[in-house]
Amino acid sequence: MKKLLLTLLMAAAFTGSFAQSHRTQNVVIVTLDGMRWQDVFRGADSALINSKYTADNEDVKKRFWAVSAAERRKLLFPFLWSEVSSKGQIYGNRDLGNKDEVANKYHFSYPGYSEIFTGFPDGRMNTNDPIVNPNINVLEFINKQKGFEGKVAAFSSWERFPQILNVWRSKLPVYSGYADIKNADANPRLKYLNELQHNVPKYLGDSTRSDFITYEYTKEYMKQYKPRALYMAFDETDDMAHEGNYKLYLERAKQEDGFIRHLWEMIQSDPFYKDKTTLLITCDHGRGEQPLDTWRSHGADVENSEQTWFAVIGPDTKPTGEVQTQTTTYHKQLAQTIAQLLGLDFKKNAGHEVGDAISTVLK
Repeated sequence: MKKLLLTLLMAAAFTGSFAQSHRTQNVVIVTLDGMRWQDVFRGADSALINSKYTADNEDVKKRFWAVSAAERRKLLFPFLWSEVSSKGQIYGNRDLGNKDEVANKYHFSYPGYSEIFTGFPDGRMNTNDPIVNPNINVLEFINKQKGFEGKVAAFSSWERFPQILNVWRSKLPVYSGYADIKNADANPRLKYLNELQHNVPKYLGDSTRSDFITYEYTKEYMKQYKPRALYMAFDETDDMAHEGNYKLYLERAKQEDGFIRHLWEMIQSDPFYKDKTTLLITCDHGRGEQPLDTWRSHGADVENSEQTWFAVIGPDTKPTGEVQTQTTTYHKQLAQTIAQLLGLDFKKNAGHEVGDAISTVLK
């Protein structure tokens, strides 16, 4: 009994001290749909470059190939493997024994995003259809906290996030697919993007817009409205993989790394955000690796598609770089991690199961 009491007191003291001492006042979360950990940590895959899945493989070799994995991955993700690796943390290099995974058993998008934001793998969230998520999500929780009211927003290329984040209950501003920003005070650039997105080629279909438009919206919204919790969800890496186009998959990954770099540079040049903002980058699921054709796919029947990764940089995260500890983290832990970075406790207030925060992310 005495040991239990001491443990509880120590836990309470830790939580209280962190809430008082954390420096993070804002969080930005970015996801790259279906981005494989193999490409993040090893760079471009020679087997795929030299396969039927790569058109003009000589051009791809010139742009993305190098002898070492360290060189290749920096060609593909120059921001991740310079700024984040030197000033933040990157989890999920299974070649070093560090594992990151989704806890849900489905290994596709809706269950993956639901797990990230609600903090647990709900077996009812087992479809990509537009069912409404009944679970409280961490963005909704943050939006109800003092000082965060009306300071939370989400932008996504994929159209399913209003259901995932349950906008009918949460009242979160979620701009997904081809949704316009209808704020009366929106600046001219945002109004121009409302027009532009409906006039660009819809090469991802009638419901999913290009990642470039999603990025531009996110950037301009941040400039005008200064949200304190912001989510930006890219989609094209998953689309290109399903198409079996490895060249475009690599190109979209590098482009999205560039978008994230520019967003971080904007954050670090704005006194409202500078040195007070944590950036978290991750994905919703992994993909197959062997046999080679399974790189296009994911799901419960695709071996190893639960394998994922994430990266974080901010004032409350030690700059340890590529994590090499023999541990496993799960995406169900990210919601509480995001909350604790802001000095909040989602797990205590969610009303449902929530994974523990990843303690190594927090100083």
